[in-house]
Amino acid sequence: MKDDVRWVKTHCARMDHGGCALLVGVKDNKIVSIKGDPDGFLNKGYICPKGVASPDRLTHSDRLKHPLKRAGKRGEGKWKQISWQEALSEIAQNLNKIKEKYGAKGVAFGVGMPKGLEHFVLIRLANIFGSPNVISSQDVCHAPREITGVHTCGFYPVANLHHKSKLVLLWASNITSTNEEGEISSMLLEQLKHGAELIVVDPRKIDLVKKSKKWLQLRPGTDHALALGFLNVIIEESLYDKDFVENWTYGFEDLAEHVKKYTPEKISEITWVSPDQIRASARLYATSKPAVIQWGNPIEHNIYTFDTTRALICLMAVCGNLDVPGGNVHAKDPKIMGLGQFVRSDLIPDKRKEMISAYHGVIPRLMTIAPSFFKKAILEGVPYPIKGFYAMCANPMLSYADSRQTYEAFMNLDFIAVADLFMTPTAAMADIVLPVASQFEMDDIGHYGLGHGFILARPKVVDPPEECWPDIKIMNELGKRISPAEYWHNDYSQFLEDVVNPGDLTYSQFVEKGYLKGPDRFKLYEEKGFRTPTGKVELKLSTAGKFNLSPLPTFTGLPEEDDPEYPLVLTNSKSQYYLHSSYRWIKRLREKRPEPKAEIHPHTALQYGIKEGDEVIIETRYGKITQIAHCTDIVDPRVINASHGWWFPEEEAESLYGWKKSNFNFLTSAEKLGKEFGTPNLKAIGCKISRK
Repeated sequence: MKDDVRWVKTHCARMDHGGCALLVGVKDNKIVSIKGDPDGFLNKGYICPKGVASPDRLTHSDRLKHPLKRAGKRGEGKWKQISWQEALSEIAQNLNKIKEKYGAKGVAFGVGMPKGLEHFVLIRLANIFGSPNVISSQDVCHAPREITGVHTCGFYPVANLHHKSKLVLLWASNITSTNEEGEISSMLLEQLKHGAELIVVDPRKIDLVKKSKKWLQLRPGTDHALALGFLNVIIEESLYDKDFVENWTYGFEDLAEHVKKYTPEKISEITWVSPDQIRASARLYATSKPAVIQWGNPIEHNIYTFDTTRALICLMAVCGNLDVPGGNVHAKDPKIMGLGQFVRSDLIPDKRKEMISAYHGVIPRLMTIAPSFFKKAILEGVPYPIKGFYAMCANPMLSYADSRQTYEAFMNLDFIAVADLFMTPTAAMADIVLPVASQFEMDDIGHYGLGHGFILARPKVVDPPEECWPDIKIMNELGKRISPAEYWHNDYSQFLEDVVNPGDLTYSQFVEKGYLKGPDRFKLYEEKGFRTPTGKVELKLSTAGKFNLSPLPTFTGLPEEDDPEYPLVLTNSKSQYYLHSSYRWIKRLREKRPEPKAEIHPHTALQYGIKEGDEVIIETRYGKITQIAHCTDIVDPRVINASHGWWFPEEEAESLYGWKKSNFNFLTSAEKLGKEFGTPNLKAIGCKISRK
């Protein structure tokens, strides 16, 4: 009966960054219904297909339910079930053994996209163990925007969709498909409903193009050139905010002189966007007050991400859209524990000097290691050898650039432990695999440490299988075995209390509130200036010489030079039904997107003799894969858009679940990297296609 259903308020997690408030119906420890909460802080009742299907993660017959120890060769798929005590002892013994021989830095700790508090417990674990090496894909996700912001204006300029904007410049953000961190698509749609105009900058004709005033279909990998073209128009036509520029920017004259060469005509040749479109869009952004740039993850997918993010922040600044309601703002946290205190950064004071990436001269403040540098340390011992790896919430065999190299690196590690919900190609390479509890099965906190000025309550809804532990519990217990026990809690749930305690709250009281948000305080620079060396927005970086950075955003060329042997431009996109490489095993989602689709313009398909549904070989100078042709004018005839994150859980363990067949990262390389963040080219790669 309906009366038997217990309804619980929580927030969605581990399906995307989103953070939608949910109403979850529970009966007999099973989720029987799920819907968006109309009172949700971000979503106001909205829920996406992944959210609707999210309970299916918990009940899949192939879910990992016991700790496993490798019983055959690495990657062979043979396992022995063991107890938790055996598993933790085995991991601790191996990590401590490596520490004794190579030092703590010989062990790396890996994480995928931050999904909750576990991300920061892992950093704490590494810090207390003594390793400066936390491996994360932040080189291609979030960090370039945040850290470039800190260097340019002293903060991470977040799109403020909570206040009315006159114009939204949606740059590389397919927000109705993927939901950016902290930015739910319903918030943007509400802005449009109330009269905001929209400019879309995207190589693909995404759904929001239908609602846009202008669509700039640029060549993949030329975002930095287009942003510089915008700056040229705005400065040459004196459309910039003169009061803000005069009082609150450093280096404007140098920037103005620098961008003179980036005329719309020149930029058009690079980007494929017409001069008229560039001029009209730049004018519209400059004259709309306030205007907000909602920027997406794809701008971080090539070696020029620093120039792109710098140019876009310069745009925000010269048009007076920094730290104003409805612009790009410095989001203030509520009263919660600071990250440094939580992760015990005080215990590893020389981390910046000892990190693998310090050797490679990355930009200051990037505190995780780019995967390409991690693999170099394993394979070449540069700057020192890495021999052990503990990973959670991650699938590096699919997500790291150059999958062949990733496989080789994993084969050269002495020890690997992986915590996951399901046996993935990465978990299949481990020596020990640990079964985790997932969202709905544990108390958690969302959006902590992400710079958006709020945190979300994610209370437990149902009990997990007996031997499935939350990642936080796993690391709390492992920490007691590989580091001083005094730094760990008797009960892992105390971590949740630690976060909210500065606000004089218990976790239960926080759950009652649902979320905590920092105060709206705009234009604080008028009181204290910007948190940069000059106290102003540094259009020209005053620290450029010190850190060996380019003082001004620039365009020096395409991410990869044109090659007639590979005449098409390859990009990729994420599916609205999956999270990176996750959840191909959820039936309801797989039915919606059963195959990896490669988007090909009909004219291009005709030229190569390819029809809808054909198997297509996509080849770059680095490798080749097979995907299924989808003929569509959503892409330019010169562009191929492949699917990201594909493997096949239904295939045999011995093949690592078909990880080679359609895995986009067999088409990428980790050799050419951006200096500032160690970013490889994941897009804008020369390719050719053929019918299989």
